[in-house]
Parts: sequence; C-alpha cells; structure tokens
Amino acid sequence: MPASTSAAPIGVGVIGLSASGGWAARAHLPALAAVPGYELRALSASTPRSARAAGEKYGVPLAFGSAGELVRRDEVDLVVVSVKVPDHRELVLAALEAGKTVLSEWPLGNGLAQTEELAAVAEARGVRTFVGLQARSAPPVRYVRDLIADGYVGEVLSTSLIASGRRWGAEVEPGGGYLLDRGNGASLLTIPFGHTVDAVTMALGEFADLDATMATRRPRVRDTVTGESVRMDVPDQIAVGGVLESGAVASIHFRGGLSRATNFHWEINGTAGDLLITGASGHLQFGQVTVHGARGADTALAELPVPAAYATLPALAGRTTEDAYTVAHAYEQIRADLVAGTHHAPDFAHAVRRHRLLDRIERAAAF
Repeated sequence: MPASTSAAPIGVGVIGLSASGGWAARAHLPALAAVPGYELRALSASTPRSARAAGEKYGVPLAFGSAGELVRRDEVDLVVVSVKVPDHRELVLAALEAGKTVLSEWPLGNGLAQTEELAAVAEARGVRTFVGLQARSAPPVRYVRDLIADGYVGEVLSTSLIASGRRWGAEVEPGGGYLLDRGNGASLLTIPFGHTVDAVTMALGEFADLDATMATRRPRVRDTVTGESVRMDVPDQIAVGGVLESGAVASIHFRGGLSRATNFHWEINGTAGDLLITGASGHLQFGQVTVHGARGADTALAELPVPAAYATLPALAGRTTEDAYTVAHAYEQIRADLVAGTHHAPDFAHAVRRHRLLDRIERAAAF
C-alpha cells in the first residue's frame, strides 16, 4: 500500500551523486522525484568542486566534498550510499554513527564479514536500515510472487533459471575494470546473481540444500578502449542446484556476457500450471521482464500482463524501461515502512541472510 502523503517529507542526502552521471543520477534522482514524500536536500561527492557542480546541475541546496559533512546535517533524515562496493563500509558506518537512517546499494558489504559488522552496528544503535535489493519491489516480480501464493501453478515442483550477466563477458567497458577483481566484492555472483536469487527466494522460498559450481572461463578479457588484455579473476560461470524448503527442485545458471540465444529465462513448474518469466539480461533488479503462464486446460503459454494495481506511481506510467522504475517502487516501500513503522523493505539483517547464501554458494563451489 502507498504511504500516506500527509507525513512530513523525508530529507534525503545522497553520497555519490555526480554531475558526470552514474547510477545515482540515472536511478536514484528520478526515483526520488517520482515518489511523494521525499525531498532531496543534500549530496556529497569526492571533492568540493565536484560536489558544487552536482549541486548546481541538480538543484540540490546542500553540496559537500565529504560524506562526513553530509551525515552530520540535521536536514538529512535518510542517507543514501550510492558508490562502489569497496567504499560502502566506511560511509555506512559514518552514517550509522551519526544516527541516520541508511539506504545502501547492494551488495551491502564487501563480503559476509563486513555485512555482518554493519548489521550489528545498526542493531546496536537502533537505527533503521535498508538495502537496495530492488528486484523484490519490481511490479512483475511481486506479481509472480502473488501468483505462486494464490496457487496459480499449484504445488511448485521445480524452478529453472538461466541468465546472462551482460558484463563479465569477453570485453570490459570503460569504468568496469573494478568488477573483474575478486577483492572488490562486485561480481557476477554478488550483483546480477545476488539480485535475482533474492527475488527467486522471495517468490519460492529459501534453499534447504544446494551444490554449486563456479568457474572463470575467460581469465583474460579485452579492454574496449585500449584493446589490451585485462585479467579477470571473478567467476563468469555460476551453476547452483538444490532443493528449496518447500521441496521444489531448483537450478540457476548465470554466465558472463550475453548469449545469442537466451539471456533471461525463468520457469516455475507446478502441479496445476507453469509460469515463464523472460527478459533481455540477468539483471532482474531492473524489472524489465515479461510474465507468461498456462494452467489447467491451457495448451500454450500466454502473456500475463502485470495488473495496474502493482504499478502504484503515476509519475512513472509508461516508463518501465528506465533505471529509476524499480528503484522508485523500492523507495515507495521504504517510505511506507518509515511512516507506518513496518518492516517490509529489505534491511541490513536481510542483507546478512542474502550474503550468507552467497557465501554458502562460494563454499559449496570450492569443494
């Protein structure tokens, strides 16, 4: 349910909003503008000069050259951390120590240990937290969850998913080099697989048992600008198979790059029907997928348009392909939680559960 618009606006400060673009500018900025009840009041960038440029470009009244200045401002109620993964810990800790509500991009920490640390600090300080696992806020994903819960396929027997990561293929684009280094915590496993498996488990339940295989089949990739060969030491092949807590058998295969055949294909097969969710890449957090289904006497799959009730933001009507679309629905859920005191949006404790699953997969693949 949408949050009441009568509550006081939530003052937002974004760490990582740059005049030169980037994810915060493409997704968070228009998402905040589309959701009633937020005011973007502050930003911080890597230098005072870049902060001033961003403040002028986006009309943000408070622009700081350091995150420390931003988190100490009384005007800021919610701190949004939208920077590369290796910088999350320091910035999130600063916001928590200032007593601010925090929304951090996913993955929360660079590995399980950092994530557990951040969640423990937040709990000890009694601070509300949120993590950017926005695939579960995407209207098509919520629709699939509800179809399953309402018995559309009957008892779920199995689920099979094959997807492409777009990146982590034969080439690396400008600015993408840090994604190839295992030490940075931003990989095929943590980003597209992590977002997608979170949505899968939301719809179908957690893994009771699993096995996994991971491999780096392209240890060298080509830089699209310089033409040079660049080292990649993160897996570009991830295959997970197991049994969910419901007893359903599950298999998930992610591969780097793009395929000429299938780039997102998720089947859910049950005793009474089948669902198929398709898309252009394995980044389910963008929510750009189509749902098909068939049940009972149906002989062929047919598209199941997402009911209008799932798209609750009029400002984003017709804008389903924009990066802001799913992020805005996540912000709507976050505001509802803050206004009503509920806990529906994923928080740092949820991030720990998801990081533990990824750690479990890595350990299973190591044997």
